[in-house]
Amino acid sequence: MKRHLIIYITILLSIVGCRTDDYIVYMEDEDTGAKTEATEVLGMYVLNEGNMGSNKCTLDFLDLSGETAHYLRNIYAERNPNEVKELGDVGNDAQIYGSKLWLVINCSNKVEVLGAKDAVKQGKIDVPNCRSVAFHQGYAYVSSYVGPVNVSQDAPLGQVYKIDTLTLRTVAQVTVGYQPEELAVIGDKLYVANSGGYMVPDYDHTVSVIDLNTFTEERKIDVAPNLHRCRADRYGQLWVSSRGDYYGEPSHLCWLQKDASGQLQRMGRIDVVVSDMCIVGDSLYYMGMQFNYETMKNERMLGIINVATHEVVNRQLTTAKEAEAIIQPYGIIVNPNGRDFYLMDAKNYVSSGDLLHFHQDGTFDYKVRTGDIPAHAVFLTKPKK
Repeated sequence: MKRHLIIYITILLSIVGCRTDDYIVYMEDEDTGAKTEATEVLGMYVLNEGNMGSNKCTLDFLDLSGETAHYLRNIYAERNPNEVKELGDVGNDAQIYGSKLWLVINCSNKVEVLGAKDAVKQGKIDVPNCRSVAFHQGYAYVSSYVGPVNVSQDAPLGQVYKIDTLTLRTVAQVTVGYQPEELAVIGDKLYVANSGGYMVPDYDHTVSVIDLNTFTEERKIDVAPNLHRCRADRYGQLWVSSRGDYYGEPSHLCWLQKDASGQLQRMGRIDVVVSDMCIVGDSLYYMGMQFNYETMKNERMLGIINVATHEVVNRQLTTAKEAEAIIQPYGIIVNPNGRDFYLMDAKNYVSSGDLLHFHQDGTFDYKVRTGDIPAHAVFLTKPKK
């Protein structure tokens, strides 16, 4: 009997050892050693996209509430142990609205809603090929490519989903342009940047204007091909980045203002490459990468545009050697309190990236390892009393 029992246990252990379940990476806590200051900012969530098809989207958290900054890698699985899988395939946006953290997971066709203070899951909304989210008066607005990931002239028009932030239910949908990306609210209008990314070489070049009172598309604004980022400033202007057509039309940044009739129209452009941007006060911080055919090297673009004057006031946000060593600049976020800033390096797109912190004057502070393709970040602040 003993001999048979030993054989049985050996076989059982062999079966367990050969399981092919997904490998779970547990949370890691790294003390950066950097001193923190007591402000209303408690920390910052970082959403790592993960390479498409790899199901490696992860969520990190930079804890700024203690004496030193701690970076917590891959917190979702630990905070949500009952979830069968982790976040999924391609994290495309991260925003906080009220007490909830909203994560747009593109190729997994869903929006995950977590508690902002603890990252514990509260619900999920199914949205096909979702891209970005914006909020207004108790509703979330999520842009959607609608169709599957497929470059084709037969790709369908995109849509915007209107979601009740309390019930987490979709209450309406409206059709916009082809492959809509970011969206922003000014007054009672929702502006949606249409890319037409699946329609190459016939990119969309419009911004859809949606009346939030009727939730209908009232018109389109002709702006530039292959639109991407879309942010509003405190003057009621809209800043929209164009990725160009990768041939004759280069990447650039456009601004839209109200005309004499009170309608937003394109007013001008600035020839800078913008992969990501962040507006704080009158300053639009931008980052990007362009190839210099004279030097045959990639050049990083890090600067500041004054949104009031529409002028580039700083083309060298930092001279730190750590910034020069960034391989693939992918994301930027600026602390609205101290104007210190964070840069995200996607590196080779298939392995861990980096998050780099700089002081307001551009001096380097520290660097930490992130998940694959760190791209989207949002500050967690103390609740308003």
